[in-house]
Amino acid sequence: MASMYSVAPSLSRNPLGIVALALVLVYGLAALVTFGSANLEASLKAPLIWFLVLFPLTVLGVFMWLISKHPSRLYSPRDFRGDDAFLEATQGQLRSVAYLSAAQARQSGEVSVNTEREVEDVVETVVNSRRADRSFRLLWVDDRPENNVWERKAFIAAGASVSLSLDTSDALEALSVATYAVVISDMGRAEGPREGYVLLDAMRKGGDRTPLVFFASSNDPSHKQETREHGGQGCTNDPRELFEIVMALATKPLA
Repeated sequence: MASMYSVAPSLSRNPLGIVALALVLVYGLAALVTFGSANLEASLKAPLIWFLVLFPLTVLGVFMWLISKHPSRLYSPRDFRGDDAFLEATQGQLRSVAYLSAAQARQSGEVSVNTEREVEDVVETVVNSRRADRSFRLLWVDDRPENNVWERKAFIAAGASVSLSLDTSDALEALSVATYAVVISDMGRAEGPREGYVLLDAMRKGGDRTPLVFFASSNDPSHKQETREHGGQGCTNDPRELFEIVMALATKPLA
């Protein structure tokens, strides 16, 4: 019995192990009721006996269906040798999602061209980002957060927790009470067309060295250069480039 208690926790982490534990429990109860009750009528024993005969055949049928149709559902991430093995096994699913998303976007007219290379780059970016073995916090400063809902979802899916600030003063207050891996900011807000630089300059003047990346309407090289001159780490209007820059900053080894 002690060995069963020691084995059960490890089996419960795996879909196949959960099924095995259920089988043991069902058969144990069935055997206890069928053979442990001497006064149980034959009419009541018969259904239990038929259950003991048919149940393994049903389980076998379900397993055959799962193996032929959904083999990946039989395993959990713990069953792989490591994170890299798990990522290699799931890259196909990631590519399928990316290809379907690209096809739907093209059909709706949201984009004009989606090449295979572009989709592969997106998948590679996401796979590489998942190699990070720790979560991180982002502060996103934008007075219109509804404009970057999907970008935030991408970071959350990659292990980030995202806090929102609508203006510079709120962002500075948030930075004073909590630590963030990266700050993402828009440029123009209600306070002014260059409010992003106001935030960045205030951070650096106050000694806050938190990396800051601008996600604005421009991807001009001159704006990237100006961002570096103010002490920022990047400026882009491309969601994929933003993801790559922020993930590289947020998941770099701690000094």
